[in-house]
Amino acid sequence: MRGAKSSRGQKKVTEGRRWMVELGKALVGLGLLLLVVGAGFILAGRLGWPMGRLPGDFAWKGKHVQIFFPLGTSIAISVVLTLLLWLISRIRR
Repeated sequence: MRGAKSSRGQKKVTEGRRWMVELGKALVGLGLLLLVVGAGFILAGRLGWPMGRLPGDFAWKGKHVQIFFPLGTSIAISVVLTLLLWLISRIRR
């Protein structure tokens, strides 16, 4: 029954292709997001914004070890992303 056509077989092929199309769209969207985030970091570095040097960013240097924990920067990024996603969700309603 290799050449036989059934609506059931065609439906599976269509669902499989739809899955691939959706995966492709998601990967393109993720790539665009990474592009925007990367461009933002480049811009922040050129403008001298103190990302990584905010109050609350902890740095410790020992003889052979250096530890950096950007708590203040993490909180600032979290607040900005939360507000941005909230705004996007309000616009889409």
